[in-house]
Amino acid sequence: MGSKLYRATAEQRREAADVVDDLVAVLTLGGAKLPSVEVDWEHGRMTGCYLISLGCARPFDLFRIVDLLRKGLRYERLTHGD
Repeated sequence: MGSKLYRATAEQRREAADVVDDLVAVLTLGGAKLPSVEVDWEHGRMTGCYLISLGCARPFDLFRIVDLLRKGLRYERLTHGD
């Protein structure tokens, strides 16, 4: 990758790595996981846009994630009056 693009995308690389770490940590706290979650570094090197690949997961893991999201949405609605 050209050094200009590398320097210009430093913040995007940090953000992508941080959000993956945060996602894995939150899912772990909730008893769920996405075993294949990762930053698509190759796409980022080619385009300057770093995407997060959620990869494959067992249905059980996705049921747990959906359950956590539903609970979070209910909580948000209750606390924010939506």
